[in-house]
Amino acid sequence: MASIYIETFGCQMNEADSQYIADRAFASGYSVTADVTEASVVVLNTCTVRDNAERRAYGRMAHLRSLKRADPSVKLVVCGCLAEQDKDTMRERAPYLDAVFGTRDLARLGDALAEWRPEFDDDRSLADERLVLDPLGGHPDCVGDAYAGVRAFVTVQRGCSYYCTFCIVPHVRGRFDNRPMVDILAECRTAIARGAREVTLVGQTVNAFKDPATGADFADLLEAVGALEGLDRLTFLTSHPKDYTPKLAATMGSLPKLNPRFHLPVQCGSDPVLRRMNRKYSVAQYREKIATFREHCPGWALTTDLIVAFPGETEADFEATLALCDEIGFAQAFSFVYSPRRGTPAAHWDQIPAEVAGERLRRLAATVDRSVRAWHQRKIGAVVRALVVGPSRKNRSKLAAKTTDNVTVVAPAGPLDESQLRERPWLDIRVDEAFTWGVAGEILAIAERFDSAAVGVDARPAIDLITAR
Repeated sequence: MASIYIETFGCQMNEADSQYIADRAFASGYSVTADVTEASVVVLNTCTVRDNAERRAYGRMAHLRSLKRADPSVKLVVCGCLAEQDKDTMRERAPYLDAVFGTRDLARLGDALAEWRPEFDDDRSLADERLVLDPLGGHPDCVGDAYAGVRAFVTVQRGCSYYCTFCIVPHVRGRFDNRPMVDILAECRTAIARGAREVTLVGQTVNAFKDPATGADFADLLEAVGALEGLDRLTFLTSHPKDYTPKLAATMGSLPKLNPRFHLPVQCGSDPVLRRMNRKYSVAQYREKIATFREHCPGWALTTDLIVAFPGETEADFEATLALCDEIGFAQAFSFVYSPRRGTPAAHWDQIPAEVAGERLRRLAATVDRSVRAWHQRKIGAVVRALVVGPSRKNRSKLAAKTTDNVTVVAPAGPLDESQLRERPWLDIRVDEAFTWGVAGEILAIAERFDSAAVGVDARPAIDLITAR
């Protein structure tokens, strides 16, 4: 049977796009394979948010050229943000590619898959040259297994209209383009009917959502999705402080199925730097937003994004970021050295020396890690209910799962197999150890639904545990 291999770089927006590609491929008669050397079509869904992502994507294209040499019938396709940014030059740089589709061309990619399908004979054997290829590695996406359907990413909005001076997104994904609320709800219902226990609403600035038909805002959308029959848990990414309103805070605190984790990027703790970033808020305003959040959502995890060594950042600016992190105590922070992006204003400004940037990133990591470890240590001795992710990448004899506040938890799989976890993907895990990356412990029981009674593992007594949101 014709098959497609999909490899995704970057954010949850790209993950949602990859799932769309997989769905279109399946509808056209393809299977999704985890082995790139067996694929009829290979799709790289690329990112351009940082220079390293670009270099990795072009390196992966060159790596896969050997597959095209071994079997010219295979289709090599690149899509995503890098494809949008370099759509006029990518085929010159990588002439062995069969097609390049930008972020606005996903429907055309799906149409191309349907057009190509008759070229692949279901009874055809792989070319002999493929059989002697060196391993090509990679991390396949959208491959059907016991865990693939328990989470669904549903795109509610594409693009961004805020034009932060460091960000390439408006240039490669365009301005805000909100999906109709009726379409979002229909996709959520379909995902739930297929077995999704958790739905993530995805947008570049998701809390700026406005329904184009009715004007309903993101709080209204959360209420509507949260009320869907059969939904276990709901979450969303990523928000902008400018659009975090008291109405949204109150709605978040009122929805019992909403995961108790809020990701609100601050980027920097210095007002002069925030102004140069064009972030549209001050540090004082960010603090006010957090106070409103904690008033309505006490005990929730607060996570963020941080950029160090932005052009013009002084030592005093950086110290202000450290102080803000100490003050707020983030449960997780994704921290990066500023990476100049082609086509953005900040790329033309004087850059911070690499050695200064690296040193600041290390100091920031040390500061953030203290609050992250403290958040994780609070779980020691507790039994948490977590949704299975799959085998741990570092040790296949262990299972990885995510708590509702997005903490990774790892535990020995023991006698559990895929059929059991497909039916009961919620794990009750006693937390024994805490680390910066997450927590570890022992699986005591498994449950079909977040709010249902659990079945004990190893003949232990069944546990009926509903952990605090």
